[in-house]
Amino acid sequence: MRLSHPSLMKRTRSIWTGLLVLSLGLLSMNAQAQLTIEINESYENALPIAIAPIAWKGADAKAPEDLAEVIRQNLRRSGKFNPIAPARMPALPSTVEAINFNQWRQLDVDNLLIGQISDQGNGRYQIEMRFMDVLRKSQVIGKRWDNIPKKQLRQIAHIMSDLIYEELTGVKGAFNTQIAYVTMKTANKKRNYTLEVADADGYNPQPILRSPFPIMSPAWSPDSKKLAYVSFEKGRSHIIVQSLDGKYRETLAQFKGINGAPAFSPDGKKVAMTLSKDGSADIYVMDLATRDLTRMTRHWSIETEAAWSADSRSLFFNSDRRGQPQIFQVFLDSGEIKRITFEGRYNGNPEISPDGRYVAMVHSAGGFHIALQDLMTGEFNVLTSTFLDESPTFSPNGEMILYAMNQGGNGKLAVVSLDGATSQTLSVKDGQVREPAWGPYLQR
Repeated sequence: MRLSHPSLMKRTRSIWTGLLVLSLGLLSMNAQAQLTIEINESYENALPIAIAPIAWKGADAKAPEDLAEVIRQNLRRSGKFNPIAPARMPALPSTVEAINFNQWRQLDVDNLLIGQISDQGNGRYQIEMRFMDVLRKSQVIGKRWDNIPKKQLRQIAHIMSDLIYEELTGVKGAFNTQIAYVTMKTANKKRNYTLEVADADGYNPQPILRSPFPIMSPAWSPDSKKLAYVSFEKGRSHIIVQSLDGKYRETLAQFKGINGAPAFSPDGKKVAMTLSKDGSADIYVMDLATRDLTRMTRHWSIETEAAWSADSRSLFFNSDRRGQPQIFQVFLDSGEIKRITFEGRYNGNPEISPDGRYVAMVHSAGGFHIALQDLMTGEFNVLTSTFLDESPTFSPNGEMILYAMNQGGNGKLAVVSLDGATSQTLSVKDGQVREPAWGPYLQR
């Protein structure tokens, strides 16, 4: 809800001025409601690919995790691949010697993944993968992982998915990444909000923070280890930075008035934010080393939702200085401001693709949808047809956009490709999910 729709802006300002008490507590790492994914559309020309069952070598009846199915689902959700069902496979090989390449060519399959998972004892496992070019009858990827604990098996499947994706598309995969989001559930007529982090496929959700009042605008640090967000301690908005493990937590901004919409610079040394401490709501940049503030805009209008350019030289932001919300760009060195969007009566909540070429936004020419503008060519496209869309956030490889939307009165998340050709919906049982932020590539 980063001050996107006019109605939400009004409601948010009411919350900021009207809250009196906040009870805030860090959560224990108990399991939360897992996101469920529904694939709505896919490319008609998705590439057929075979992910054979990963052979199990252990005393138990089956492997502790179905790695092959995790990989199939990852590749299918990308919209670029159409994994064939195991029931359609002519054989289930787990070694190169067992592959009859002619059988696979008859299925019009160009690539085949085989592998094994072995029990090494003490809750540790060895995983091997071999990714084969069926036409050339040759191996293109061969990897082995040793001493992997059970809780990391899905991560290995995501890494395998990334390797396959990059091999076949030339683009780095983003399956082994995380997303942050806020869930809202009602119990005993009271709303409870939780900031959570999960794997990109919605599994392994971990609570970061809970509150009886809204949590807003989560933003990842570039090292993937911290989140900045807006909370309401002591009855008003604060900008907080917190490590994912909860060991570090610090208040960045608690000025009089609005403290909102934090965004880390690409190098992690600065945070852009919206502050109204000097009267109007304007864009500021804080140097994290010195805590010095630089005011980037000075206008009576509401200026918010700052997003960094890929080169850190400018900020894109939402302003109603022309009467209706549009996206502008301010350059840090000169202070020059120029208007970016001209399509429709409303454009807000800008997000910049990792390569700096595209700006995603909430666009309205009747309803609120996710749109994409090519900053190089000026081409403008509306990507979604869902309802009350907001909070777009790019995958770290720039191939997909995660956003929040409303379906049947419930807040859900959705993912759409840059051409709008494939999409999926993520939801939680008995609750609503909003405020998504797709994290950067994991750094360990």
